[in-house]
Amino acid sequence: MSKFFFKGRIEKKPKHSSYGYNTNRTAKPGSEDFPLSLTVASEERKAEVEVILEENTIFANIEVNADVEENIVDLEALLNKPKTTTFDKTPNRNDPCSCGSGKKFKKCCGK
Repeated sequence: MSKFFFKGRIEKKPKHSSYGYNTNRTAKPGSEDFPLSLTVASEERKAEVEVILEENTIFANIEVNADVEENIVDLEALLNKPKTTTFDKTPNRNDPCSCGSGKKFKKCCGK
């Protein structure tokens, strides 16, 4: 049967929002809208953390509580975000050699 005579309902692609995927993330952790919540043990430590926050333009609510263990895991996660590794492209056989000799790679350094 030809597609021109099909009278059924055409199904559209599902939207990601209906399946629980958040494709447009607007609030990033450490921004003014979504500040980090940090807990430190002393006022001196609070001053140190505030300096780190100012250097990296990160917003956070800092609570000083000597009874509770220090919790700055969210801040460390933002500061130590893993970098994307990129690799240099290896030249093909017929590309010019990278050493600058002017020969093809296969004749010069490819061997």
